[in-house]
Amino acid sequence: MARLVMKFGGTSVADLDRIRNVAAHVKREVAAGHQVAVVVSAMAGKTNELVAWCRGASPLHDAREYDAVVASGEQVTSGLLAIVLQSMGIDARSWQGWQIPLITDEAHGAARIQSIDGSRLIAEMEEGRVAVVAGFQGVDKDGRIATLGRGGSDTSAVAIAAAVKADRCDIYTDVDGVYTTDPRVVPKARRLDKVSFEEMLEMASLGSKVLQVRSVELAMVHKVRTFVRSSFEDPNNTKTQPNGDPFGTLICDEDEIVEQEVVTGIAYSKDEAQISIRRVPDKPGVAAAVFVPLAEANVNVDMIVQNIAADGAETDITFTCPAIDCDRAKAVIEERAAAIGYQSLEAATGMCKVSVIGVGMRSHAGVAAQAFKALSTKGINIRAITTSEIKISVLIDEAYTELAVRTLHSVYGLDKA
Repeated sequence: MARLVMKFGGTSVADLDRIRNVAAHVKREVAAGHQVAVVVSAMAGKTNELVAWCRGASPLHDAREYDAVVASGEQVTSGLLAIVLQSMGIDARSWQGWQIPLITDEAHGAARIQSIDGSRLIAEMEEGRVAVVAGFQGVDKDGRIATLGRGGSDTSAVAIAAAVKADRCDIYTDVDGVYTTDPRVVPKARRLDKVSFEEMLEMASLGSKVLQVRSVELAMVHKVRTFVRSSFEDPNNTKTQPNGDPFGTLICDEDEIVEQEVVTGIAYSKDEAQISIRRVPDKPGVAAAVFVPLAEANVNVDMIVQNIAADGAETDITFTCPAIDCDRAKAVIEERAAAIGYQSLEAATGMCKVSVIGVGMRSHAGVAAQAFKALSTKGINIRAITTSEIKISVLIDEAYTELAVRTLHSVYGLDKA
């Protein structure tokens, strides 16, 4: 017998038929003797609808009231799933974030979890009752509902799994695991059996849409073994791997992976912008003069490249940010032109960041050189490069995205079965 947290996303609970399918998955685990808690998202499209209502009511709405409205989507889903489970003879009840309680800070709309008392949920589960929890929400110190930001139900699920000391957290989605890259771009992409927390964190932050970044961070900190599974597989399929784990992709500690691949996957992120500040005086504090105001304006800066002139008197600073933030970033820099002292400012959109990820890169030389050579043979120009121990990211023109992804996927042997 294990203690499980099962999380189902919006497409998995899109209507009553799919909610019944979810209930069948839950029933399978209950019948196997497991203690079960379920975390659910709002039905597909409902959160967007609720957000649009808030904006229609007033463009400058109170964030606390916004949270009260948008949190209702998950409340509806949790209640409906509890009703369906009860109709199947399974003892179940719904829980809202404030009932657990899941305590957050006061950053309404993008709150962060501060603490969870898992004792009430543990007591319910030990009595054989299924706890159906509304994801994406908690309560601040003043008792107001606070939401965790888009994709927050993944974060709720992992946090609850840590709080109740679950053996597994199963994230059910519309894909059957984590792939070496986007199968829509590379049909030969393979499902991975295991991915380390570090690799999954890089994949999530660099464009993979399978898991939300904060949920992977939590899983890594609390060592929560997390499976990515498909909610559209046959709920009556009880087959498992020889070690008893389900089929899907396990996100786990690196120690659980016996043989590390050099490269695990290729991720990409479109709609990037590149901004270059030319001929900036090379003196202490100039980088702070650029990036502190950008941070205060909530511009998410990513790749940063600095080139110092031969005489050491001037430097060029280039960075990337989401294309949607490009105009705001330019305006922030232009407002501080005198303080920064640059001679020209250039900006370009229509960029894509392509990343090569793998824990095995730590112990292998020449991985970056392979990427650069492969891209050059395809005539793909690299505009910027950043690296870490387990990642190489290149900025290229968006028009070459699919060619670059296919090329890198092949050069590292990820096409092979």
